[in-house]
Amino acid sequence: MEADAKSTLEYLSGGTFLMGTDDEEGFPADGEGPVREVHLSPFYIDRFTVSNRRFAAFVEDTGYVTEAETFGWSYVFHLLVTKMAVKRGHVRPLPNLEWWLGVWGANWKHPEGKGSNIRGREDHPVVHVSWNDAAAYARWAGCRLPSEAEWEFAARGGLVQNRYPWGNELEPGGRHKCNIWQGDFPARNTADDGYVGTAPVDSFEPNGYGLYNTSGNVWEWCADYWSTDFHMPGMSRSSGMAYSSGMSDPPKDPSGPPTGSSHVTRGGSYLCHDSYCNRYRVAARTHNTPDSSTGNTGFRCAASG
Repeated sequence: MEADAKSTLEYLSGGTFLMGTDDEEGFPADGEGPVREVHLSPFYIDRFTVSNRRFAAFVEDTGYVTEAETFGWSYVFHLLVTKMAVKRGHVRPLPNLEWWLGVWGANWKHPEGKGSNIRGREDHPVVHVSWNDAAAYARWAGCRLPSEAEWEFAARGGLVQNRYPWGNELEPGGRHKCNIWQGDFPARNTADDGYVGTAPVDSFEPNGYGLYNTSGNVWEWCADYWSTDFHMPGMSRSSGMAYSSGMSDPPKDPSGPPTGSSHVTRGGSYLCHDSYCNRYRVAARTHNTPDSSTGNTGFRCAASG
């Protein structure tokens, strides 16, 4: 195990918080709401998403081979694919999402396909890692992936029902606070926030709990299986029941449904834009299958307190 694998963990005392949102900018079909009380035990969570440098230490120590390497390809955003990959015909479009290309040879060491590498990006988040890859790293590090509830509690940084980890305004005072798409999606990224693709894991200001980049940069895997229902005792969207202060005890340490075909991802990425996907909001959520990988998905670790 990496000697300092836990050195970036932040201790959070837990407690009761308001999870989810009823925000008009939200996506109700994603199961973002209704707002409900959730109680969490103390836990630790990484201040940063796992970087290429840290993932490389894991691979060197264990010889681990990611699923993208095993499959031989992964998904890359169309403007980032290397000229070599295009020239060699190592690309295939994703039906109905023309901005994603399946690229032969794309993996965590070659994020944009053949001809790319991570030199100079050692402190950027590792990408092209599946949920299975992320879970394997976490086990090696003596950690685990955060539950979705833990992730949101930590991402909020102590703020109550704000859209973003820093407040309700996306660019307060005209300052960029996260790495998301700037310009006309998906054709032109002006990079006004300083980045076209990923940014270093310590970019921008941390939230109130000391966590970096819980909005934008890369989507982050959570432990939970995906559901748009809540699967908490006594509470579901279909029944219309929801916990609120004074009604009953809030659910404690929820972990999502016991089974499923995909896992939750949170936080949005450098490709999110309000023209189609403002899921850089702290309550936003989506999902992917556990063996899937893309150039905008990474993870951070957690541990029980």
